[in-house]
Amino acid sequence: MEKQRDIELINALLNNKENECLEFKGNNTDPKVIGKLCSALSNSARILNKDHAYILWGVSDDGRIIGTNFNPNDENITKFKLSQALNPSIHCDFRLVTHQDSNIVILEIPATTIAPIEFNGTAYVRIGSATPKLSDHLDKMRILMKNLQTYTWEQEVAKQFLTADEVLSYLACEVYFKLISQTPPQNIDEKLQYLEKDNIVKKDIGNKWNILNLGALLLANNLNDFGVSIARKGVRFTAYNGDNKAEVVSHRKEGSRGYAIALEGLVTYINDLLPNSETIGEVYRQTNAPFPKIAIREIIANALIHQDMTITGAGPQVELFNNRLEVTNPGKSLNDIDRIIDLPPRSRNEGLAGLMRRMKLCEEQGSDMDKIIYSVEEAQLPAPIFRTYDNSTQVILYAYRPFSDLTTEERIRACYQHAVIKYISGKKLKNSGLCTRFGVKKGNESQVTKVIKNALSEGLIKIADTESPRSGYYPFWV
Repeated sequence: MEKQRDIELINALLNNKENECLEFKGNNTDPKVIGKLCSALSNSARILNKDHAYILWGVSDDGRIIGTNFNPNDENITKFKLSQALNPSIHCDFRLVTHQDSNIVILEIPATTIAPIEFNGTAYVRIGSATPKLSDHLDKMRILMKNLQTYTWEQEVAKQFLTADEVLSYLACEVYFKLISQTPPQNIDEKLQYLEKDNIVKKDIGNKWNILNLGALLLANNLNDFGVSIARKGVRFTAYNGDNKAEVVSHRKEGSRGYAIALEGLVTYINDLLPNSETIGEVYRQTNAPFPKIAIREIIANALIHQDMTITGAGPQVELFNNRLEVTNPGKSLNDIDRIIDLPPRSRNEGLAGLMRRMKLCEEQGSDMDKIIYSVEEAQLPAPIFRTYDNSTQVILYAYRPFSDLTTEERIRACYQHAVIKYISGKKLKNSGLCTRFGVKKGNESQVTKVIKNALSEGLIKIADTESPRSGYYPFWV
């Protein structure tokens, strides 16, 4: 399959003259020339919003096949040495192909995704067939930096050179049409047009198709069909018979299906593992499980949407303990963790977020975290914890404990979150509302008054109207 694609690729490239993304060579294998070309072509590919650029050995400047004796495994220009000289390092793929009884070597160079690619400390660019320094062409530099800002991991190719039937075998297209509430077209070409419009697939050469990362991640029948970088993004679930990881693992589930297929099943699976809870409080009706299903669903959906896809070897992780549920995703939160409830979410993966919302796999933009807090408050659970680290973000949902068993820190956190929810609703935090949130009985309001004083002392809330202190409280950032 790869050889056939390479032949189709060579035929397509030979229809072009040398340009910003294409270089023809005979037997010139000077490592410095190759390194400069890798830098220039990678940068130019991103400037032109192309996925790859190419060098072909065995082709004359006017596009005739002349063959080459270039050995891409030559120790002087090994991939390892080339990757050491390029910064940031990129994967340059040399392939030897026999075409029309002549040897041709293809070097496929990916467009840069992070920063301008430098060779031995200098970034280059293509101007026609020339290879000058990028710093001498500020107009090209500006376009490159702009395109780097709009580049997304979702647009990368997960699997290439597929027939239409192969695309439909790798992806759960029936799930896609069901979730977007669209009757599936009978014509296979029309199905692919829908998928292409949503950036799930993209046309390749030779009437073939590519499945993009977005499509694989959402709709893969089996994530393992798309290589390690995609497979590791499956959701991992572990349940423990206790309150810490030293306890025996009771259930383990390695996610191998796309998010659109797996999300609802995983939430139901977790919910079914949870024991029924006792009646809690005197105000609200009994809940069926320790954690509201909507909270579980939204926390996991958020982890999927907001993860940093560029962190390799890591994916969302869900861990269930007797007293809590922990959901961790790769990547530091883009919002200040203290403002994660009220601020509109900032996602690294807008395509994934948008399509998951269209599929109703998560709440509309800006209403997910407050839904979580509302459901937690209705069940009178301890306030969730939101944590962010250098390479991950974590949300912890706690099972019910009465007000008397909550720590001072937990009470203050709940008070702050309640103030945020009230402010979002155009209201103020008041003693009576906080009593209801905690399930504190009449006559014990002084306990909640103490919580409010502690939250004021910690600077997490403030008096809404200094001339009328009893009118209520706002979050500190108002």
